[in-house]
Amino acid sequence: MDIVIFGANGPTGRLAVQRALDEGHTVTAVTRSPGSFPFAHPALRVEQGDVFDAGSVLRVTAGQDAVLSALGVPYSRREITTYSAGAQAMLAAMQAHGIRRLVCVSSSAVDPGAGPHGGVFFEHVLQPFVMRFLGRTLYDDMKRMEGIVSASDTGWTVLRPSGPFDAEAVSDYQVAERYLPQTFTARIDLADALVRQLDDRRFLRTTAAVGTVSGTPTVARLMMREAFKRPPVAERVG
Repeated sequence: MDIVIFGANGPTGRLAVQRALDEGHTVTAVTRSPGSFPFAHPALRVEQGDVFDAGSVLRVTAGQDAVLSALGVPYSRREITTYSAGAQAMLAAMQAHGIRRLVCVSSSAVDPGAGPHGGVFFEHVLQPFVMRFLGRTLYDDMKRMEGIVSASDTGWTVLRPSGPFDAEAVSDYQVAERYLPQTFTARIDLADALVRQLDDRRFLRTTAAVGTVSGTPTVARLMMREAFKRPPVAERVG
């Protein structure tokens, strides 16, 4: 299958590109900084693109069978529009080219009412602090993205990971509609789930939670590290 991946130069995007190549897909990796993409492959094409540039999105989606979005930006007190603008640009390009399949990454924090993801400290202290202060503008835009995507007539799936962390290999992770109790999601598990949605029709036109079951870190250590780290500029949008 020919697929295009937006946010391909971010930490999850790079893993998704590699997983897609491992599965035999032909991949167009879209990044604002093609020169910083870390690897090459005969079935990989790295293209410059920006979701705020509708023309570039239209160009890189031509000839594709599916669109995957691993867009990601750091927390900011300023308004964030990357997710919603990206959804609009990708959907417009998909309509223009007749592409039906869209899979994008959101967050379990968008829907905290879906169920608990941790103990008392996580539920009543850490999560509210991250959502209301550190990540408010980010999660607000993810909600806008989900609304835009779910209102479309495409074959969409929204994946919602919980606290992201790095792991060496794909684990026996879980995927379920809307909610899982797991507090963490390994980025490599999320990348694997993102690619597998190309053939998995169970979560067509719905949201699906992705959770890592084993080898996870502690709540406080992971969440505080993720909240305060600043990724390199080239990885912020991918």
